[in-house]
Amino acid sequence: MKHLSKLPNIETTIFTVMSGLANKHQAINLSQGFPNFKSDQKLIDLVSKAMNSGFNQYALMPGNMELREAISKKFDLLYGNSYHPETEITITAGATQAIYDVITAFIRAEDEVIIFKPAYDCYEPSVLINGGKPVSIQLESPNYQVNWEEMKQKITSKTKMIIVNTPHNPSGTILSKTDMLQLQEITKNTNIIVLSDEVYEHMVFDDEKHQSACLFPDLKSRSFIVASFGKTFHNTGWKTGYCCAPKELMEEFRKIHQFNVFSVNHPVQKGLADYMQDPNTYLELSGFFQEKRDLFLSLIKDSKFKFKPSQGTYFQVLDYSGITQENDVDFAKRLTIENGLASIPLSVFNENKLDNKVLRFCFAKTDETLKKAADILNKI
Repeated sequence: MKHLSKLPNIETTIFTVMSGLANKHQAINLSQGFPNFKSDQKLIDLVSKAMNSGFNQYALMPGNMELREAISKKFDLLYGNSYHPETEITITAGATQAIYDVITAFIRAEDEVIIFKPAYDCYEPSVLINGGKPVSIQLESPNYQVNWEEMKQKITSKTKMIIVNTPHNPSGTILSKTDMLQLQEITKNTNIIVLSDEVYEHMVFDDEKHQSACLFPDLKSRSFIVASFGKTFHNTGWKTGYCCAPKELMEEFRKIHQFNVFSVNHPVQKGLADYMQDPNTYLELSGFFQEKRDLFLSLIKDSKFKFKPSQGTYFQVLDYSGITQENDVDFAKRLTIENGLASIPLSVFNENKLDNKVLRFCFAKTDETLKKAADILNKI
């Protein structure tokens, strides 16, 4: 018996492919975006304490109130404004669930959603499965800057949502204050919802500031902000994130959330709430990851790879055009199989699989791992 697929053109993700190759060939895995070092033992102990203290049944549907209050305080500390913990913050099973639920709550058949490419690979399938139409805008290598005039031209009467991501995965670039002001102006007096993926907000380098959508009042009024504790606190396997939005938007989000997962791992939420009472747990992360970036780039400065230092995230894009002109997927696979180092080719995230001869490497690794990876890159 055959069934029609709702996502007929979706293949196995590149993350699964490259991590599978890395495991098969015992390669150093700088492909998938997860740290290979432990979370803070204090956080692990706080989650264990929460389990032993009885936080083992369902949390409230929107999330543990102490954690929502901690998030609200964080926004006030970092951005000088906040979200109401009762009505404007919801804890989710990772940022991916939050993104899916935002899209599901608002996108109907034939609604258009603007997506900047290269784009994280969950955006487009979430639009398609809800009957929407992805409208792509290709960002050009190596700067990956948004052409706002082009975006204006792509907006139609059917445009329902715009998805932005800063700091940007996979390119490692950031949107500036000028960019966000442009986005605010373009969407002003419209019903367009902005989904702002800010999971790497605590990883911005070289004294730059993260330009959150909440910093721009008119933009904030029509935006969802999505974030990830897994990315922030080095525990992606816990799959815990959150989203923030004005009350009237969040009410629609929660209608989907309650029938998707209803509520999220309670002891993890309680542990995170206690952990975040010390703001240094997230305030020091940019410096920590900039040291990782700087170490990695200093180790490969004499290699044949070209690069612009990552502005944010824990990813670095390397241009290999001085080495070979082969397709980036083929080169990434060969680098894994023959040289023992796994990365992610960017063409899989681009419109029409545009190949700019660049690979993405994750530097959220121990110094020892980065040194071993650099030794391989320097020999190519």
